[in-house]
Amino acid sequence: MQAPAKLIHGMRDYSVGQLWGIDAVCVLSRIGKVAAAMTATMLVEKFEVTHIVFTGVAGAGHAAINVGDIVIADSLVQYDMDSSPLFPRFEVPLTGQSHFLSDVDLSAQLVSAAGHFFDRDFAGVIDADERRDFRLGQPNVHRGLVASGDQFVSSRSHLAQLNSSLSGLLAVEMEGAAVAQVCFELGIPFAVIRTISDNANEDAATDFMRFVKTVAARYAFHIVKRFCMNINDNRKKADM
Repeated sequence: MQAPAKLIHGMRDYSVGQLWGIDAVCVLSRIGKVAAAMTATMLVEKFEVTHIVFTGVAGAGHAAINVGDIVIADSLVQYDMDSSPLFPRFEVPLTGQSHFLSDVDLSAQLVSAAGHFFDRDFAGVIDADERRDFRLGQPNVHRGLVASGDQFVSSRSHLAQLNSSLSGLLAVEMEGAAVAQVCFELGIPFAVIRTISDNANEDAATDFMRFVKTVAARYAFHIVKRFCMNINDNRKKADM
């Protein structure tokens, strides 16, 4: 970020500036749905952001999703929301929604940026040791359902239960659907991109922090860079 101004508010460090020509505010959401919802709300209400892109890691929700793959959410659901019989399972009371849809255009631009990252940057950005140790191979980009809950999914039985209840599940994490709900209620376009860090089973915590630092953080940096540069280029073309 160029010439960032930093503001501490609500136990979070917000950095305000420009990312590759795009006015932006960057902040760590912290872990869990409440923390993420608070951060998203502050971005809108205090910093007046007009769009939100949420990056991070997730566990694979399907056998076809591998460590090192990217999942971009088409929709998000809170898998631990259950107010039945007052409301249908997974539906957030008083919203009429169980699956919150991400912005189609933002998500498509992230798909393009992630694809270009894998095609052009991946081999030079991720060290050979990391590719070998995490068995990254040639990662893929997926779009579909992401489920969020205030639990770190780390058992095959838990994941199997989620798959039986949520058709088309691709990834599980702890924040995205909360951000989606905030954006839905405040009318803010959003997109969620997740790097798959584990298989959401009994081995999920193995080398988790190493993966975040040496793989996922680099994914996020370079994909967001391409994303911002593409938006900026498109704006310049539109102004011609």
